[in-house]
Amino acid sequence: MALCEAASGRSSLLWPRVLLFGDSITQFSFQQGGWGASLADKLVRKCDVLNRGFSGYNTRWAKIILPRLISKGNSPDSPVAVTIFFGANDSALKAQARGHRADKAPGPEPQSAAWRAGPAAPCPRFYENPKQHVPLAEYAENLSSMVRYLRSAGVPGSRLVLIAPPPLCEDAWEQECRLQGSKLNRLNSVVGEYAGACVQVARDCGIDVLDLWTLMQEDTQDFSAYLSDGLHLSPKGNEFLFSHLWPLIEKKVSSLPLLLPYWRDVAEAKPELSLLGDGDH
Repeated sequence: MALCEAASGRSSLLWPRVLLFGDSITQFSFQQGGWGASLADKLVRKCDVLNRGFSGYNTRWAKIILPRLISKGNSPDSPVAVTIFFGANDSALKAQARGHRADKAPGPEPQSAAWRAGPAAPCPRFYENPKQHVPLAEYAENLSSMVRYLRSAGVPGSRLVLIAPPPLCEDAWEQECRLQGSKLNRLNSVVGEYAGACVQVARDCGIDVLDLWTLMQEDTQDFSAYLSDGLHLSPKGNEFLFSHLWPLIEKKVSSLPLLLPYWRDVAEAKPELSLLGDGDH
């Protein structure tokens, strides 16, 4: 009883946090073999990895809910790292695309190439998805706005990582869309524009960025193996993302100690001497 009273008199053990903020690719990241689960495993007993992924969300909605996830004026609870991973839904087509060749195999497009969409033209392959779509300029501003908010909430840019959306395998995603009773609602070339905008925002803000869209298509490799349904990550894709993300996160958390002593180091006669310290080992 005395030990319990002594423990209750000590300050709570502060457990650092890494926050993963994004859409379904983040929400699903805690599934077996997911990149978020791998990150949590890597950081066990050093910090908590919190999954704040919201399937179907875009940056327009994300910037609204961000203050509910990280509030201002609570610096001791400020995350040691935050990933912001949106774009797969923002890049959904608002209007039917004109000039896209349906017989063109999916592959990398130059990020500098502008996507030109004219008035909606008859094109039965495409499906309009205006609810998720966010215009490119607004997408970039939303990302910038979230970075500004986090800085104002005590999370410096050195703790942030923007993640650009992965490429889209149009053939596989079109099959998935058909299973859901709709038509193809995204194009890889359009996703590439959003990825490019994400990279530019990171450069402008001076923060780290992981450009999945480019990395997964380097050397014209077949990126379809990285995707489970043409849009979401497969086990190989999760492994790919984690392998490139970890070096960025590691440098942000490298100074974190192992919380609470190794069991062999706990004082046998008076364990409270070891366990009621500051938690560092």
